[in-house]
Amino acid sequence: MINTYSQSTRHSAYLFLTPALTAIGVFFFLPVLAALLMSFTDFDIYSLGDIKNARFIAFRNYSQLLQDPLFWKALKNTSYFVIIGVPLSIATSLGTAVLLNSKLVKLKSLLRLAYFIPVITTLVAVAVVWRYIYHPRFGLMNYLLELIGINAIDWLGDPHWSMPALIILAVWKNFGYNMIIFIAGLQNIPLELYEAARIDGASRWQQFRTITLPMLAPTTLFITIITVIGYFQFFAEPYVMTRGGPLNSTLSIVLYMYREGFHSWKMGYSAAIAFILFFIVFLITLLQLRLQKARVV
Repeated sequence: MINTYSQSTRHSAYLFLTPALTAIGVFFFLPVLAALLMSFTDFDIYSLGDIKNARFIAFRNYSQLLQDPLFWKALKNTSYFVIIGVPLSIATSLGTAVLLNSKLVKLKSLLRLAYFIPVITTLVAVAVVWRYIYHPRFGLMNYLLELIGINAIDWLGDPHWSMPALIILAVWKNFGYNMIIFIAGLQNIPLELYEAARIDGASRWQQFRTITLPMLAPTTLFITIITVIGYFQFFAEPYVMTRGGPLNSTLSIVLYMYREGFHSWKMGYSAAIAFILFFIVFLITLLQLRLQKARVV
């Protein structure tokens, strides 16, 4: 009787899962598999008209990619964006979350809404505002710098400053999402821990270092992983603001993949770039999980 009930429950579960699994298979796994196969061909604009024009070239796209200086330039730019942007974004999100979770701050709901609005605002609208902020002559950023005696900077036209400018924009636009997750994590920390620490004479910094940070470790790991993955897919900011310039100083891997696939119509080559990026992100994610597991042990 129990076995019959168990089998019936299992069949019902499979029945309910079938539509979702079918949709995931058709709209996710099949396109990924097709892109993987495409990366081993010279699929181009002529192959769109007739698939027979696509030729199997094995690993030629990948070997050519590793010898492409523009790819390494894009990888260097993306790595710079991730290495600087991710810690800055997490630190900003955590600091804002701790501030808004404090009892000293009022109008918390209004502030959370204000900080979260940039996340849901379209990048085109944001770009219009930030282009004015970064304007070399009339921009707000240079106006503030001149007030403290610093000469104006051509933020989007100078190769040395274009990437920092985009990092500031990306952090401002995206930190609100991580802030909400951090606030949820902070609210799950038992208040008794802070009360016991205060009784023992711990300062606010000691409470933050010995209670808040350790208790937020799972939340921080999750935020770090999704932020790293998101920042490696750095595309919209340089596409809208700089088009990868000046002198390819803001060219990202995803923007380079877009150029190769939809400007040069080298879709097989573009697919190879996508899978190189996938393996890089996959390996970094595994490394983060292993490091977190080692700390727990």
